[in-house]
Amino acid sequence: MTAHAGNPLLDWALYLAGMGWAVFPLAPGTKRQPAVKDWENRATTDPLRIRRCWSADRFNIGVATGPSRLVVVDLDMSKDGTGPDGMAAFAALAAERGAPVPDTYSVVTPSGGRHLYYLAPAGTTLRNSQGQLTSCVDTRAGGGYVVGPGSVLPTGAYNLADDTDPVELPGWLVQVCAERRSTANSGPLEIRSADTTRYGAAALAGECDRIRAAAPGSYNETLSSAAYTVGRKVGAELVDHATARADLISAGETLIGSAHWPPNAREVVRVVDAGLTAGARNPVTRGKAA
Repeated sequence: MTAHAGNPLLDWALYLAGMGWAVFPLAPGTKRQPAVKDWENRATTDPLRIRRCWSADRFNIGVATGPSRLVVVDLDMSKDGTGPDGMAAFAALAAERGAPVPDTYSVVTPSGGRHLYYLAPAGTTLRNSQGQLTSCVDTRAGGGYVVGPGSVLPTGAYNLADDTDPVELPGWLVQVCAERRSTANSGPLEIRSADTTRYGAAALAGECDRIRAAAPGSYNETLSSAAYTVGRKVGAELVDHATARADLISAGETLIGSAHWPPNAREVVRVVDAGLTAGARNPVTRGKAA
């Protein structure tokens, strides 16, 4: 970053805009007080506008996640200090899905929490969530913002922890976001027609990742469960049957070994076919095209 004497917040705002992320000013020393109205639409990556704005005051920095095509996973500290914090809860959720948490751009908050920045997958429309994924884990996407690194509160600063280029939101996490949103709305998940191919591909990829990461002793159960879950998408025409079958079989065959179930490729095919058939009989509800 090019340093500007007396106002490091301007440097950070320009740096974030250089990443392609739309920024807007927050009242100095705050995190919940946008300094402009209609902040989501006025957020910008224009260096001239940013210089003009941040030259007027030491504004904290809001990163508008929707316009920036970001999904930020907000890992909070435990509210009462007794339960698991967001980092532990998120790790447990990933372990439950048998999927890794990839390294990505991340920021440490003044409270000791962490913001994990992911690129929103093309064709998906994700919104904010609060505690829907698991305890102490929120997301910021369309309609939301996060406080950018360099910003300062009375309790401390937002510090860049990992400047790894953001990776795309993992398929398993796209699926969890969709599932939790459906539960939170007390109704079936509606998927717009433009989103179906991307959503289906992400769901299939997430389940294949879960199969490959299955723990010894859970291979049969994991493969069957994954095939059933994908089968529900096949039944709703969100995933092509032939593609789903081939990918699931390929993932299942990675489990074959002398000390492992399944004993052969034929058993993998049998379990996959049974799961897909059962799942297709109970398809997820597909929303009307918009």
